[in-house]
Amino acid sequence: MRRSMTTLLTVVALAMGLAATAAAAPTAGFSTSYQAIPGDGGTTLHAFVIRPTGRGDGPFPLVVLPSSWGLNDIEYVGAAARLAYQSGYVVVSYTARGFWDSGGQIEVAGPQDVADASKVIDWALANTDADPSRIGMAGISYGAGISLLAAAADPRIRAVASLSGWTDLAASLYPNQTVSSEGVDLLLAAGHLTGRPGPDLQQAEKDYLAGNFADVLPIAPVRSAATKIDAINQHSTAVLMANAWEDSLFPPSQLVDFYGKLTGPKRLMLTPGDHATPELFGAAGLPNEVWDAADRWFDHYLLGVDNGIDREQPVQVKPANGGGWQGSTGFPTQQQTIPLGSTRFGAGLDTIADSGTVLVSGALQGYLGIPTGVSIPLVSRALAGVWSGSTAAQGFEVDGAPHAKLTVTPSAADTTLFAYLYDVGPIGLGSLITHKPYSLLGAAPGVARNIDLGLEPIAWNVPAGHHLALVVDTVDPRYGSSSKIGSNVTLSGTLTVPVT
Repeated sequence: MRRSMTTLLTVVALAMGLAATAAAAPTAGFSTSYQAIPGDGGTTLHAFVIRPTGRGDGPFPLVVLPSSWGLNDIEYVGAAARLAYQSGYVVVSYTARGFWDSGGQIEVAGPQDVADASKVIDWALANTDADPSRIGMAGISYGAGISLLAAAADPRIRAVASLSGWTDLAASLYPNQTVSSEGVDLLLAAGHLTGRPGPDLQQAEKDYLAGNFADVLPIAPVRSAATKIDAINQHSTAVLMANAWEDSLFPPSQLVDFYGKLTGPKRLMLTPGDHATPELFGAAGLPNEVWDAADRWFDHYLLGVDNGIDREQPVQVKPANGGGWQGSTGFPTQQQTIPLGSTRFGAGLDTIADSGTVLVSGALQGYLGIPTGVSIPLVSRALAGVWSGSTAAQGFEVDGAPHAKLTVTPSAADTTLFAYLYDVGPIGLGSLITHKPYSLLGAAPGVARNIDLGLEPIAWNVPAGHHLALVVDTVDPRYGSSSKIGSNVTLSGTLTVPVT
């Protein structure tokens, strides 16, 4: 069964990923084998190993690809075949421990997962023609997070391509003390369906189901590259990160913060879509801009190819609602300001304003240009605050992270706020640009509090004749909410929006 699957995948990879490489040397090719690799503590990790052929005896640069959450070693075979065939890489695509055909239990990118990555490198150096001085790691989602963590732990890793990954696990799944319940539910379900949860994940699930997600937080720092950035900088690892604007599991703000602290070679790419959608087909070997950039990244920092990627603007973004790549060294500082006059509204009940559905809404925006919409006139003013900016005489671009400085007076000790920024047309139909939750926990009822609520960064084109609108309510189906029916909120402040 495994042998036939390997043969099938090899044929598919050739058909999908290699059509554009006819100009390569006719003797160049690759071989694929299925291997059992001893991971940390001897746990067996299964992997597809793709080796270049027709290129001499090597040594060849090595790229290691840990699988995504819930997926296995088949995930990257197409991309691996392209790397081996086009540029002569040895590639190891392996199933992370606890999932599918690998042994052990799911460790949620814990220390054993990081040690596994180094063990896979050890095995490749001992059993293939891999070059110990030219090693890279890449992956999507879970594989992206493990790759960054491994780069902090293992100085042999010279370059990383982290695609749809995280750098701060707590900020991703518990933003501003608000649990991303749809995202957590999805991850837990996939873990049970495709793997064997380990003790940390089992306890985290118990705490979450008991409504005590804050008790899960102690496991997050060791699993977050943000806590290990000094080691990555010390190793001078070349780090490429790519994410979707609407990523519903690992939103881009935590990556922007991380990117700003990197001191070595770095590149940040942000594109329309949801979690893993921008690079999904590239993993199968199909043409893909994100994987093309990752290939160029490795070619430059592992092969030494002068392809110019180090001279391009390091921040590359595509507006979420259409447009080509825009390069810059960072985000602009020009701002549009919207005053938020004082208003009072009820809490604990939902309005028609919400952030959409995990994986679905962002994918619709990215693939089909269908935004999460709302009719602003129909948003209940009894249950939400609604503020509008002036109508634009000419188009502009929201380019960065809007910030709301708010004065909030809750009537209850615990209240969750959800802020939504919309692009609103002439008849009041709004398209969701960006959003963010914020929970006030343990507040003194009736006492005003000042908060700085940063929404997720975005690039979005606002046409002439449209205006921006901010909606704040207290319930969103994607998240858990601490708001209680019968309580209320008084809110005022200022919204600043970075524009170009």
